[in-house]
Amino acid sequence: MSIGGATYDLFVQTTEDLIHECQDLKSIALPLGSKVRVKEVIETCGGGASNSSVGLARLGCSAGFCGVISSDQWGEKLLNNLKKEGIDTECTTIVENEVSSFSIILSTDKGERVILYTPGTNVHLHDANFNKEAIGKMNWVYLNHIQEDSCVIQNDIIEMLANEDEPRFTWNPGGCQLEVGLDEPNNKNLLAHTDLVLLNYEEAMQFTKSDSIEEAIKIILDVGAKNVCITQGKEGTIATDGKNLYSCSVISDTKVVDTTGAGDAFGTGATWALLNGEDLMTAIKAGTINATSVIGAIGAQAGLLTDIEIKEKLARTNLAVNVQSL
Repeated sequence: MSIGGATYDLFVQTTEDLIHECQDLKSIALPLGSKVRVKEVIETCGGGASNSSVGLARLGCSAGFCGVISSDQWGEKLLNNLKKEGIDTECTTIVENEVSSFSIILSTDKGERVILYTPGTNVHLHDANFNKEAIGKMNWVYLNHIQEDSCVIQNDIIEMLANEDEPRFTWNPGGCQLEVGLDEPNNKNLLAHTDLVLLNYEEAMQFTKSDSIEEAIKIILDVGAKNVCITQGKEGTIATDGKNLYSCSVISDTKVVDTTGAGDAFGTGATWALLNGEDLMTAIKAGTINATSVIGAIGAQAGLLTDIEIKEKLARTNLAVNVQSL
């Protein structure tokens, strides 16, 4: 079961002419009063929990989505997409007279982007509409980025994970969780029950208030997380199971079309591998392969692999993984 947001994405592809660089800051600039012709407009479904539930369903899992959408046109398309992918929507709440989460993504030919978004109905995920009993029956729970007001559901998740027959748990902290970090007792308690924690480099530094990956990993392991993955974009991934430190490279000669959803694709692939009894080394390879496929297409879900595809790619993709004992 994936918990978190669903967002309807409108991709507006522009040219590199709109990219401006000033000192260390690159931006997409739109001159006031101008009329800018774009290359293409593409509508897709996205959002963290929507992406991971679709990704896990494609990989052969019985996947569900727990989140809030509206009965508006965007929500209808999001719900239809979930059903088309065979996802259980029992824990999906649909509200009236509101706007579903929606984003406009300005992107260039090289995958650079700016995202304009409204969280919409994602802010309404709350303990009142959180089906703790249904989610507690899952084999694995995947908590994606949630809005600040939704952090109240962490109490229910902690209680659920503390049960004797608790599900296994993947956590990708975001937003307010990253800001308060481990100074917040609920974050520390949740991390202690986490089988796989997923962070990019900047998130890891913010969450642990560290200056290095090594320090961040030590802090997370000391709290009790079983497996830690820290992605670094083109630099690859650092991961640990508490015994070994794994450094996995990216797949060379990859054409980057759009990076939206790459982190969700990585987490989905890694979770799928662990769910199927694979070790962490295989998990980060699966995550890397899935993420590489996603950045080769427009949108967060178009490139998500099936179980047959990812198994074939795992067998024939040469990914360098350096292993060191902790």
